[in-house]
Amino acid sequence: MHLHYSSPAALLRRSAAPFALAISLAAAPAVAQDAPQPAVQDQAPVASAQDSEDNAIVVTGSLFRRTDTETPSPVTVLTSETLERAGITTVADAVRSVSADSGGSIGVGFQSGFSAGGVAVSLRGLGVSSTLVLIDGLRSTNFPINDDGHNAYVDLNSIPFSLIERVEVLKDGASSTYGADAIGGVVNLILKKQFVGIAGTIEGGVSEKGDAARQRANLTVGYGDYDTQGWNVYLNGEYQRDGRVTANSRGFPYNNRDLTSIGGNDNNGADNSLTTATPNAVVVRTSQTNLNNPLSGGTALFNTNYTTLNLTDCAGGTYTQTGSANGVGCRHNIEDEYFQLAPLQRKWSINGRISARLADNIEAFITGSYSNSYVSIKNAPRALRNTQPYGGAPSLASSNPGIVLPVYVCPTGINCAVATTPGRRLNPNNPYAAAFANDPANGAARIYYLFGDIPAGSDRTNEVYRVAAGLNGSFGDDWTWQINGVYARDNLEIVQHGFLNIAATLNAINTGAYNFVNPSLNSAAVRNAIAPDKITPSFSEMYSADASITKKLFELPGGPLMVAIGGQVRRESLENNNQNAALDTYGLTTSSAFGEHTVSAGYFEIQAPVLDILEINGSGRYDHYSEGFGRFSPKIGFKFTPIRQVGIRGTYSQGFRAPTFAESGPRSQYAGFVTTQPPGNFCALHGGSAGAGNACVTGGNPYNLSYSVGRGFVGNPDLKPETSRSFTGGIIFEPTPWFSATVDYYNVKKSNLIANGPDAGRAITAYYSQSTLAAATAAVAAIGPGYSVNTIDGIDPAFPNALPRLLIINAPFVNVNFDQTSGIDFSATARIPLAEGVRFTSRIEATHVIQYDRHTASGVQKFAGTLGPYDLSSGNGTPNWRGNWQNTLELDDLSISATAYYVGKIKEVATDQGNLSLDCAASLYKTASDPSGKNFCYVNSFINVDMNLTYAVNDDFTFFANVGNVFGARAPIAPASYASSPNFLTTWHYAGLIGRTFKAGASFSF
Repeated sequence: MHLHYSSPAALLRRSAAPFALAISLAAAPAVAQDAPQPAVQDQAPVASAQDSEDNAIVVTGSLFRRTDTETPSPVTVLTSETLERAGITTVADAVRSVSADSGGSIGVGFQSGFSAGGVAVSLRGLGVSSTLVLIDGLRSTNFPINDDGHNAYVDLNSIPFSLIERVEVLKDGASSTYGADAIGGVVNLILKKQFVGIAGTIEGGVSEKGDAARQRANLTVGYGDYDTQGWNVYLNGEYQRDGRVTANSRGFPYNNRDLTSIGGNDNNGADNSLTTATPNAVVVRTSQTNLNNPLSGGTALFNTNYTTLNLTDCAGGTYTQTGSANGVGCRHNIEDEYFQLAPLQRKWSINGRISARLADNIEAFITGSYSNSYVSIKNAPRALRNTQPYGGAPSLASSNPGIVLPVYVCPTGINCAVATTPGRRLNPNNPYAAAFANDPANGAARIYYLFGDIPAGSDRTNEVYRVAAGLNGSFGDDWTWQINGVYARDNLEIVQHGFLNIAATLNAINTGAYNFVNPSLNSAAVRNAIAPDKITPSFSEMYSADASITKKLFELPGGPLMVAIGGQVRRESLENNNQNAALDTYGLTTSSAFGEHTVSAGYFEIQAPVLDILEINGSGRYDHYSEGFGRFSPKIGFKFTPIRQVGIRGTYSQGFRAPTFAESGPRSQYAGFVTTQPPGNFCALHGGSAGAGNACVTGGNPYNLSYSVGRGFVGNPDLKPETSRSFTGGIIFEPTPWFSATVDYYNVKKSNLIANGPDAGRAITAYYSQSTLAAATAAVAAIGPGYSVNTIDGIDPAFPNALPRLLIINAPFVNVNFDQTSGIDFSATARIPLAEGVRFTSRIEATHVIQYDRHTASGVQKFAGTLGPYDLSSGNGTPNWRGNWQNTLELDDLSISATAYYVGKIKEVATDQGNLSLDCAASLYKTASDPSGKNFCYVNSFINVDMNLTYAVNDDFTFFANVGNVFGARAPIAPASYASSPNFLTTWHYAGLIGRTFKAGASFSF
C-alpha cells in the first residue's frame, strides 16, 4: 500500500474516523499535543494529573496552581496513558516526537560525533543549549561532553521512563521563571509522587529482519496511603536493552557510498582505488631516508606498480586498475562490512521516593535515583594511508606522505641501519625487500591499509546520580511556600577501541611484529599493543537550592491577584577530559572542556485575572554568573476569552544564555570534522578534471576523493552571552464539547549568537579557490580574525607541486549577529463517542517553520527547509514541516491505536557551508553530469505509522502489542548527509532505517 501526503496541513483536511483508521489507528501517543482545553474551565481537564484535592496543578511556565493547561504560553501535555498507548518506552522518544523539536536535536542514531551515546532536544531549532530539561520542575546536571564541542544539554537517556506521570513541553521563552538557558523552551518531566501496591511491565520485540531485539521490564513497589497515613514510600527499577542493527542488514543505499546505479557518485573509494586503505594491504615502492623511522618515506614513487599483499583473501572479488596506479586490488565496501545503523544500547535504573506530611500544613519529600546507560558503537577500522591522520604528529603531516614498511626489521631499540646489527632480517611484509637487500633506502614500501583484524568503535557508559529533597507548606489563609535542593552528578566513561598508538604502531612495523600479509595470524598481544583501549573519564556536577513563596493579595473581578517571589543558587562544574591529551594516538578527537561557576538568581511572578475573560501574567528574573555575566529577563503574557468557545493568548519575553564552559573556558578546545569534496579546479591540479559547475571528476586519483576537514576551536573568555527576545500569539478553539484546537505563532530572535567559526565553510571554499599554498593561506586569513590554516595534508605523490589538501583550519568561537526563527504550531483533538463503550479519538499536531535565518557579516544564511545549519544539526538540517496524526478506537477493554509521523522534504543545500544560494546548483551533492544539482536536490518527505493494540483482561492485567513502521516505509535517500550517515538522516528518518518492528508484552498492577 502506498500513501502520499503533500503536507501535514493536508492531513488535517482529511475526513475523520473511517479514513483515519485505514491509514493509522493510534493510541493517544506521545506526540506533541497541546491537549486543548476549554478556554474557560469550570473543572479540571480530564487529561490532567490530579495533584491535589482541589484538582489544581502547577503547569510548566508558572509558579501558580491552576485547573487548566491552557496558559498564556503554549504548553504540550503528554500523559503516561498516551505514552503507553503509543508504544513509546523512552523519555527520548517521547520528547523528540514533539513537532517543535527541530534542527540541532540529537538522536541515538548519531554515533560518530561528540555526543555519540547521548540524546537531547532542540526546541525551535535553537540548539540543545537553549532548551532546558527539568525533573519535577528542578534541574539536573548536564551530559559531560558538549555537542559539537560546545553545546551543553541534559541526556534524556538518563531519566527513568516508567515513573513518568506526564511530560510538559513549554514552547516559548521561559528564562524569567527557570533560568537563562530556557530561550527555546522547557521540557518538564513530572514523576509519580506516590504509589501503593505492586506494578510492572515486561516486553519483548524484534524487527522483521530479526535484529534490533528489544527487552524491557520495570517494577514498582510502594507502601503507605498518603491521604490516611500521611506518608508513602516507593521503590522502582527498570531495564531496557535494544540490539544492534548493521548497515549490511539494510542494504542499498544505507550501506554504500557508491550511488552510480542511480546516477550518483562513487564515493566509496575503497571499491576501485589501490591507494585507498582497505583490510587488504597495498604497497608501492618508494625511498626511506631513515631506516629506523617509518614516517620518513620519500615523497616520490619509483613507479606506479602497486602490489596487494594477499590476493587470496578477497571476499568481495578483485579489480584491475591502470593509470596513475597500476595493479590488482581486493574490492571492499567499508560501510557494508563494518558500519552499523543502530548501536547496542542497555539502560537500567533504580529510583525511590519518600513522601511525608509533617504537619497539617507542611509536606516533605526526598527522592534518589541512579541510572546507567551503556551504548556500544562499531565503526570502520583505523588506517595507515597516504594521509597522516590528525593527532599525534601534526608537525609531520605537512612533510610526510605516509607510512612505509622498511626493507629490514630489527628487535626493539636496535639500529636497523647497520648491516651487522644482531637480529636484523628482511622484512616479511615488504615484497621489495629481497630485491633491495643491498639498497634498503630505495626499497621501502609505502603502505595503504585498514587494520581490519582490530575491532574499532567505542563503549560509552553514562552513570547519573541524583538526589532531590524539599519542603512545602502554607500558613495563614493565603500563603504557600516551598524549599527544594538537588544534587546531581553525571559520570561518563568512554572506552575507545581500535585507535592506533603511534609509538606502538611504528614499533610493530620496525620489528615486523605485525603480519600485514595475513592479519589473521596476528596474536591478541600484538593487536592490543598496536591499538590499546583508550579509557577517558569525564564528569559534570551540580548543587542547587531553590525557595519561593506565593500569596493571594486581593480579589479581582476574575479571581485573586497572586504574587510569587523566589531565589535560586546553584554550583555547576565540568571536567571533560581530552581523549588524546598526550597526542599519542592517530586520529583520536582532541576535545576537552573544563570549568566551574556559581549562579545566583532572584525571580517573581504575578498572575492577575483582571476580568472573567482576561488573565494577565507577568514575571521576571535576574541571573548572575560568577564569571561576571548578569541580566534581567522579563516576560508578560495574556489570555483573553471573550466567549467560552474561543480564547486568544500571547506572550513576550526576553532571555539570555551564558557561554558554556566549552565555549568560554581558556582550557577548553576541540577539533571537529566535516566531510568535504574538493572542487573541480583543485581536482584538475591532481590529475582529475573540472566538470560542469566546477564539479570534481576524480580521474582515479584518491587525493581527489571526499575526505574529512577538521576545524579547530579554542574557548574564548571574552565571549558575551547570547540574548533573546521572543513573542507568541495564538487562538484556542472549542466549538463543541468533543472538538478543540489551537493555532500559535512564534517568533524568536537570538542575538550575540555564539558560533564556532560561522564562516568556516567559506574559509574552506576560499582555500580551494587558489592554486598555490601561499595564496590559499592568505585567502583563509582574509576571512577574518582567528581564521588560519592549521595543518595541510601530505603532498600528493603523483602531483607533488600542486596545492595540497587542507586538513585542519582554525576558526574561532565568536559572537555573531543574530538568528531569527518563526513558525506556526497547529493542534486539534476530536473525542467522539460512537456508541455505548465505544469512543474514537483523533489528534493532529504539526509545526511549520516559516523562517530560520542566521545573519552574518557575509550575508544571511537561510536554513528553513534545508540541511542547514549543517554543523549544529550534524547535517540533518531543519525540516520546515513536522507533524503527526494519531487515532484511537476504544471498544470497552480493547484499544486499537496508531500514530502517523510526518517530516517534510528537505533541500540538500546548507548556506553555512560557503554558499548562500538556495538554488539546486548549490546542492552539497552534485554529479559531473548534473551541474544543476536537480537530480539530488531534495530529500523526499517521509511518513511512517506505528500501530498499537491494548487489551485489559481485568483491572490487574493488560496485554499489548505494537507494530512499528507498520507499512515498512524506507528512509528517503540523502546523499549529502553527515559523514556517519551514508545517504540517510538519522534525526528524522530513523524509523525508516530500522524498518518494521514487532513488540508485545504485559502490564500488571495490584
